[in-house]
Amino acid sequence: MEFNSNILENFAIGNKRLIARIISAVESENEVSIQILKYLYKKTGNAFRIGITGPPGAGKSTITNQISKHFLSLGKSVAIIAVDPTSPFSGGALLGDRVRMNDIGMLDNVYIRSVATRGSLGGLSRKTIDIADILDAAGFDYIIFETVGVGQSELDIAKIAHTTIVTLVPESGDAIQAMKAGLMEIADLFVLNKCDRPEANKALTSLQSSLQLRNFSQQDWQPPVLKTSAIENKGILELVEMIDKHREFCSNNENCKKLRIEYTKERIITIIHELLNKQILEFNSTFINNSIDEILNKNISPYQLAEQILNSYKFTLDNL
Repeated sequence: MEFNSNILENFAIGNKRLIARIISAVESENEVSIQILKYLYKKTGNAFRIGITGPPGAGKSTITNQISKHFLSLGKSVAIIAVDPTSPFSGGALLGDRVRMNDIGMLDNVYIRSVATRGSLGGLSRKTIDIADILDAAGFDYIIFETVGVGQSELDIAKIAHTTIVTLVPESGDAIQAMKAGLMEIADLFVLNKCDRPEANKALTSLQSSLQLRNFSQQDWQPPVLKTSAIENKGILELVEMIDKHREFCSNNENCKKLRIEYTKERIITIIHELLNKQILEFNSTFINNSIDEILNKNISPYQLAEQILNSYKFTLDNL
């Protein structure tokens, strides 16, 4: 796909085929992808971004489906980014998003995109935020990130979502696991799903007790714990209402604004790292290949080669 600003001026929610082409072009990570992202960025900032994370089997897909239906009933548009495990053969997403969300996937004001983790241990592809920007620029009211499971790098979901929902189930000691994984710190809302199960009240008490150990100031949002049975659509209205309350709270909260500033800085630094890594590797790919034997024969160390590469790249930049 070649960069054409006229095409990008006309893309919108209703043109799903063009949205898919633009996302695929950005995922290719070539020069066109950077041009597209730079051009579209001025159109972003209108969508509200919701992250849903939690252990496998906690009902994240069902909750995503149910809150999406609620937003649609209000006349809003919804984009869903389903982060799936990477296929070891094709490198693409392994799970089928439309299989899980058949009843909304074909609606005009819904767009669902599977994103492969591509080796990310926590379940978030580094291209996820770029895809969200594209969907934001297309005009979607809500963007929902549904992640593949719980891992350390999945904590990054708080950096790309305005509201982060941690979904747990009554049994299996999820409250303790949430504390171990650091999810207690990133959750804006806790959802205890499948609350019709026998251990629900015990798990609710355990989770609430864990939250009481944290010190909240008057300026801090205190994450509530909500009970749902998503498959029966119980508790979904209360969940959506709490999402709205958190959105309103953060709209005038200085701590929320500071976090968004910090996360934006981190994104800029990440982009710089990626661009530099790509340029350095492209510039020195032949040099690296020719030096592998030297490293394997212990004539030089990997650190020495890395220093040589950095010095040669710096010398080239200085003489441009």
